[in-house]
Amino acid sequence: MMRPESEAELAACVAGATGPLAVVGGGTRGVSLSGEALCTAELSGVELYEPGALTLVVKAGTPVAEVEAVLAEQNQRLAFEPVDYRGIVGSEGVATIGGVVAGNISGPRRVQVGACRDFLLGVRFVDDNGAVLRNGGRVMKNVTGYDLVKLMAGSWGTLGVLSEVALKVLPQAETQATVKIHGLDTDKAVQVMSRALGSPFEVSGAGYDPETQEVILRLEGFEASVAYRAGRVREILRDFGEGVVMDAAQSAGVWEELRDVKAFHGCEGDVWRLSVKPSQAPELVTRLEADAFMLDWGGGLIWALVPTGTDLRARAGQFEGHATLVRASAATKARLGMFQMMSPALEAINAGLRARFDPKGIFNQGLMTPMMKPGHKE
Repeated sequence: MMRPESEAELAACVAGATGPLAVVGGGTRGVSLSGEALCTAELSGVELYEPGALTLVVKAGTPVAEVEAVLAEQNQRLAFEPVDYRGIVGSEGVATIGGVVAGNISGPRRVQVGACRDFLLGVRFVDDNGAVLRNGGRVMKNVTGYDLVKLMAGSWGTLGVLSEVALKVLPQAETQATVKIHGLDTDKAVQVMSRALGSPFEVSGAGYDPETQEVILRLEGFEASVAYRAGRVREILRDFGEGVVMDAAQSAGVWEELRDVKAFHGCEGDVWRLSVKPSQAPELVTRLEADAFMLDWGGGLIWALVPTGTDLRARAGQFEGHATLVRASAATKARLGMFQMMSPALEAINAGLRARFDPKGIFNQGLMTPMMKPGHKE
């Protein structure tokens, strides 16, 4: 495994590559890759932090925990609250900020503030020739040029190797509370979440656990404001049941459990992640026939646990969204592909991007090229 300790060493490793490279950060996502491993974990450290300007620049291999600790000292945070995948996929290691950006990893607060890519101000990365490229800036007022910044977020290391990222950060909320409503089926749960998210009361999280039949709705901010908004949310949802308000400590624990999908930790079976139109979620979860499922993003995100080797895309059929295979055996991932096949138009764009940024085809070969078309019958 190659472990460059500087951007210059990283560029030299890529320039001297004679075959495919498997780009990894902390190795926490459970992704199976072919080729010589190129680990960015040694590219670690804070390059620039300006709390007053709400900007942070860090090397790509910096642990997420270290980033969060630095921000916490100034009462700030990564507002998109990245998911910790280690428990879901059964991996070890240390999650890195470069891996978070490469996967566009975003948690429950995405429904209010946006995804990881929406907080990305600038990037530095190495292309397949070993050239160091820079796009965006280190401060919010200096983001100019072609928006390669958002292109790199979610590319999973297939277009280049990140060496540095610049992020917008936000103040930590003074407190939080969660309104919990019990006794709801999936259809009513989505109605509740949609009504709450469509209200003016700034709900920052909306999830559902069918095992307990509970919807949880998070509110954050100043204490008086949170108390007032929690009361109003209970009022507008009273026809669905009497909501219970959880205090800050209980609320934080509940959202960590949902964010990291702790209900699936240690459970046998494959884990899928489906991004869907919320109104389609009730019908879709019926078709999935999953052993267990959970809803986040107001129903726009479905976590599903199914028997080993299940082609969940075939079960789902046609729907507005996509299904990603998060945890499965290497054989199942090779057969089904981690990512869903794109439409011909999107695949043409994707192929053009790969041809421009990685014409040699050395970065994370095959990762974003599914082996089957959606709906394939075994």
